[in-house]
Amino acid sequence: MERQPGPGRRPGAARWARDGKVVRMSQETDRPLPTALAEAAATAGHAPSVHNTQPWRWRVLPDALELRVARDRQLAATDPEGRLLAISCGTALHHARVALTAEGWRAAVARMPDAGDPELVARLTSLTHVGADPEAMRLVQCMQVRHTDRRPVSDEPVPTDALSEITKAVTAEGVQLQLLDRDQVLELAAAASHAAAIESEDPQLREELTYWTSRAGGAGLPPDVLPESAPETTVPGRDFGRPGTLPVGPGHDRAADYALLYGDEDEPVDWLRAGEALSAGWLTATRLGVSVVPLSGVVEVPGTRQALRGLLAGMGHPYLVLRLGIADPAHAGPPRTPRLAVEQVVDTSAVRGS
Repeated sequence: MERQPGPGRRPGAARWARDGKVVRMSQETDRPLPTALAEAAATAGHAPSVHNTQPWRWRVLPDALELRVARDRQLAATDPEGRLLAISCGTALHHARVALTAEGWRAAVARMPDAGDPELVARLTSLTHVGADPEAMRLVQCMQVRHTDRRPVSDEPVPTDALSEITKAVTAEGVQLQLLDRDQVLELAAAASHAAAIESEDPQLREELTYWTSRAGGAGLPPDVLPESAPETTVPGRDFGRPGTLPVGPGHDRAADYALLYGDEDEPVDWLRAGEALSAGWLTATRLGVSVVPLSGVVEVPGTRQALRGLLAGMGHPYLVLRLGIADPAHAGPPRTPRLAVEQVVDTSAVRGS
């Protein structure tokens, strides 16, 4: 979902007339606010999502941006509670927030703002222009190169400073990240194997997985992003039920770090925040040259999700497992997963023609 840069900025233009009403604009940009909102929503299309379902829809208003879930792209068998749906929407929300910050817009974010409208998961309002943010600009660039490489990582360990910076980015979003020690990784590996065995016996789940790994169009996981054989890893990744075409080669994940994304509560708004934290950590990792692979299978099965709580001493609720590593330099990066057309995920009808 590539977006061309918007028109150049120039000082002076302070207002924009729409349907006889004056809409505030920053004196530092000549673009109307709805244009900035639409571009932020389009940029959010780079966000990661479970099975690349992209289960979100944006609605651009004259002075606000709304994020809604796309129930037709929810994984009904894999994710009946909508935990991964909300996490995926959270990554898109954070991407949009960063894109707006990069352009100099500060927004108030209301999460789950209407109890009577559960499809509305977030609303960005009260936008003011405070000046472009260079750090956010760098993260927007990271959105365009971020990808998921499920192959083994190199033997180079992730620098301690990088792990600290990734953890800091996650915790800034109100979620915790616990790095697992060797014994905990082995417990995680056993839980992941057990979850995979349970899911392999569920015909509805396998049918759902087949659909998202074989469909044409801008969503799902095409063969060229899936390994051609099961990688050698301590913690098993998901069995997609069919081989991909991405060459794996030799290697292991001995130098990889595993971490648990978790929080104090386990409600939809917490899952949404977990997605925002995932996005923040992943974009930071990309900037630092660290590969991230989310492992959701072990949290999809109630029994193994409870086992992960044991790794937290029962003090939190696990949202997702992350593998962190340095990509093998001998491997070319995998192709980027496809993206839905902007028109399929961004509704600009409320401001169209203005």
